[in-house]
Amino acid sequence: MIVVIAPEKDIPNEIAILHELFQEGLEYYHLRKPFKDYQQHCDYLDGIDKKYHDRIVVHLHHELINSYNLKGLHFQEQMRIDHIDNPGQYFKKFDMYGKTISSSFHEPKVLEACEFEFDYHLLSPVFSSISKKGYEGKGFDVNAIDKFIVGMGGITDKTIPETVRLGYKGIGILGGIWNMENPVKSFLEIQKQYERSWNEQRKTSLRNTAKDI
Repeated sequence: MIVVIAPEKDIPNEIAILHELFQEGLEYYHLRKPFKDYQQHCDYLDGIDKKYHDRIVVHLHHELINSYNLKGLHFQEQMRIDHIDNPGQYFKKFDMYGKTISSSFHEPKVLEACEFEFDYHLLSPVFSSISKKGYEGKGFDVNAIDKFIVGMGGITDKTIPETVRLGYKGIGILGGIWNMENPVKSFLEIQKQYERSWNEQRKTSLRNTAKDI
């Protein structure tokens, strides 16, 4: 599972690049635009071909899920703290049938202890962030946590093998795409390395299982 996070501020040709990423197989695009209001989110979504809307997860303005055929909703940490203790009350105003619900975490213990059953969890920073200066990686090992966890922070084609070894079932990328000279080429390289790393991990697991028999 590969999640691409939107750049906070729009970059030149962003929508055209995003269409290319979708065409190359991007299935999870997290729309996180903290400087855009509700109408600007609508304008952004209106610029994207409708056939890709069901690959988009919104971080802000969750009510967009009632107007667009989106993939799901994401809770940033503070939003989760504010609302998820009473999820029935929060979700009753949204049409959530078939939609995903995910959240961000910054501490493995908090993630493990969370009682709400999210479809997946973004945990960061695994490595030092490319897009946020001074955001040092923690190298969290999540092999012992039985939840679907996506590793974020400093994810590039170079750090993917270690991310898989640390137990992450998916990767989340921001700077590794949008800070690169050619975002689409970077995505394709990350895609190949991710598949290669997973195949290596499966072979290692099979070898270890065979030794135990």
